[in-house]
Amino acid sequence: MKKDELDKFKHLLISIQARLRGDVRQLTDETLDRGDVGVESKSPTHLAELGSEAYEQDFSLRFIENEQETLDEITAALVRIENGVYGMCEMCLQAGVSASKAAILKSRLKAIPYARNCVECERKREKLTL
Repeated sequence: MKKDELDKFKHLLISIQARLRGDVRQLTDETLDRGDVGVESKSPTHLAELGSEAYEQDFSLRFIENEQETLDEITAALVRIENGVYGMCEMCLQAGVSASKAAILKSRLKAIPYARNCVECERKREKLTL
């Protein structure tokens, strides 16, 4: 991959990373603040309201966890750029495929810039994890 293409992907990854960090930080603060509201309130709370609050908090925490996993993938992609292996399928390389044939399609990288594997290998990986 050419240096200018790598630079574009690096800037894209950094901008996504910054946005997600802000989202995670804000959602974490809101979730933690929401949990404190019920504790400080002196008015009686209906059981249904408590259930809704618990559901919303659980949903938010799961969302934060997913966003954190994406942030970890972005960090790994930035490391791959620095190591000169960005855009190469990890599973193909592990299988001994030559680097020229292990390239991830640029259309995939534009859609998922932190992708580790080509589409075919990702399908195989997903089947194994199900």
